[in-house]
Amino acid sequence: MRGKMFAVVLGFLGAACAKNADEARPDAPPRATASADDATSVSSGERPEPAGDAARGKALVGSFECRRCHEGTGLEPEPLARNCRGCHLHVLADGFSSKPASATWKSHVAHLGPVPSLVGAGRRLRYEWLVRFLVEPHDLRPALTQSMPRLALSREQARDVATYLASLAGPSPTDARALVGADAARGRKLMDEMECGACHRMSGVEPLRAGTPLGPEAPRFYERHAEELRPAVMLAPDLRHVRERMTSTQLVEWLRDPPGIKGDTLMPRPGLTPEATRDVAAYLLTAPLAPAEPRRIPEALPNLTRRVAYEEVAREVLDVTCRHCHGSPDVAVGDGGPGNSGGFGFKRRAINFTSYEHAQGGYVDDAGERHSLFEPLADGTPRIVAALWARHREVAGSPDPSVRGMPLGLPPLAPEKIQLVATWIAQGRPR
Repeated sequence: MRGKMFAVVLGFLGAACAKNADEARPDAPPRATASADDATSVSSGERPEPAGDAARGKALVGSFECRRCHEGTGLEPEPLARNCRGCHLHVLADGFSSKPASATWKSHVAHLGPVPSLVGAGRRLRYEWLVRFLVEPHDLRPALTQSMPRLALSREQARDVATYLASLAGPSPTDARALVGADAARGRKLMDEMECGACHRMSGVEPLRAGTPLGPEAPRFYERHAEELRPAVMLAPDLRHVRERMTSTQLVEWLRDPPGIKGDTLMPRPGLTPEATRDVAAYLLTAPLAPAEPRRIPEALPNLTRRVAYEEVAREVLDVTCRHCHGSPDVAVGDGGPGNSGGFGFKRRAINFTSYEHAQGGYVDDAGERHSLFEPLADGTPRIVAALWARHREVAGSPDPSVRGMPLGLPPLAPEKIQLVATWIAQGRPR
């Protein structure tokens, strides 16, 4: 019985920390009965994507180094020096005994340990959605700090990658009658009874119940199992995206047996009857959703009037945010990081923020010519400042095709931090 309870509440401990929790809003009552049509009607206007080439996709998964972060690529993992997730887990397991300040180091990477795996991706995700997401990634998991980075993938390449991932998982099930007879209202009631809100948000509907099924024993249970619970919450997606990501058949199959489709999932088997499974699927796929709260790009702050020196910029921004990917081998073990030596499909840019002198060295363009990171673009914005603001635009869903947002795949810097960098540049970059 205790094991079943643990499965139900897996991930509850960190749920209160999910960002943007205020986005969920009450909605109209769910429709009583779901349609027998495939639940992808939300995307019915979407043109079918032509199939890609699986062999090319496999090569692209290797060249874009997906295995630096993800399990389930069908390729051997990268060696530790180039395995981002593996290195973070190594830190958390005290694998680097030479580092005396391991507690501080561990606190810096703890949020980077959980990463979604690609196991069974082709069986549990719509092909069209996967192609679109690879080209236009967006935040899916409210409690996960990092998100899929915007890579230099063309749509044709995204089709190849999606086709390859689908080939690893076997054919996706199809059943036009998957939701026949389902009742969405009953599905919502079941989700509250199972307290799915312990791990998941579903923005756009009234918040899912997130109670404590263990009653008085809950505090002791969470204390004993905190490390197992935290990753489950961090990896739990916002359920408003289900109707875009999955067909009705895929969702029903997933709710019946998550570990049978994705062996490394932290999602437990709900243990529902076939009828109840259809009811839950119907709610997830047909409940009216309030419009998503738009992500707003903050206003740029005016330059500071006080003096800003390199030491402050390094301490507040470069050392904290940039140096791990734009470093040197003695800082980012191995090759100096993908922002220096190249990686994730990007060419070598030789950007190094380990010292004042290195920062002045700029970057290398496609022709091998060096340029300053501080040179103004057409609108007068220094290149490095433009990259920091471009990350805000990516998160808001309006990426700038000419500028890659930084930090790659991480939350944008606060306007106050960008203001610090802009002020330092405007003052002539004093040491």
